[in-house]
Amino acid sequence: MKNILVPTDFSENCTEAAHLAIKISKIYNAEIHFLHLMITPVDWVKLSKLKEERYPETVKQIGIAKAKLRELERMAEHEGLKCRTFLQFDSGQKDILEHSGHFHHDFIITGSSGTKGRVREITGSNVEKIVRKANAPIIVVKEEEVTFPFKDIVFLSDFKEDVSIPFSEVLSIAEKCDAKIHLLRINTETDFNSIELGLNPVKEFLEKLPDFNKYSMSVYNEPTVEAGINTFLNHQSADLIAMSTHGKTGFLSLFSKSIAVGVTNHSELPVMTIHIKK
Repeated sequence: MKNILVPTDFSENCTEAAHLAIKISKIYNAEIHFLHLMITPVDWVKLSKLKEERYPETVKQIGIAKAKLRELERMAEHEGLKCRTFLQFDSGQKDILEHSGHFHHDFIITGSSGTKGRVREITGSNVEKIVRKANAPIIVVKEEEVTFPFKDIVFLSDFKEDVSIPFSEVLSIAEKCDAKIHLLRINTETDFNSIELGLNPVKEFLEKLPDFNKYSMSVYNEPTVEAGINTFLNHQSADLIAMSTHGKTGFLSLFSKSIAVGVTNHSELPVMTIHIKK
């Protein structure tokens, strides 16, 4: 992890995400980028200084945004981090993913308010779109205060497909935090089977890992993935939920991007999603 993007609208959730990003950047010695995407009534970049005066409210908002970005930059630099800030003007065509692709970020951390219904928009880019389409792993922070370093990380999968690559991303963070990883499989109505049969693919995955005794395994039969996570959390505390967002066969039907968005929408815990490239 060398280059972390933190999209922000300066809300409380995004500020919490910024604090987490700074802590993670420290343990990886990564560069951190804070991005605020401002929707403007016209193409602001092409506007002359004289014409800017026609939009006093926008000029005021720009000044506020620049001050808040400087504050985030000072926070990061106080921790000895290399930091860049970006105030991007947008008349409705660009988004955060386009910016991230340009700078080749290898991690994204952002905030989202509300644990009921849809996740919020971050000034011009919907968090749901980032979860669905981001090539880099992303952590979405919600209302609850984030516990860091993470001590208990849930890795959610049905383990029918090779998830070694996304798991390696989770393992990297776990090792930096000295956290325990809990492997979780949810049998939904479409694939109910015995708990023992459900554990088999998890055991097969574990056997490929060194020191496999370090990990716990759990399988639950529940009507939805979200319900299964809640059942698990009733028995085991966790600081982070991690899952992949692409796959084939049963993995796709159970852990598609829409499921990842649903988990992100409703979880009070930070949710990390990792896109499996085709």
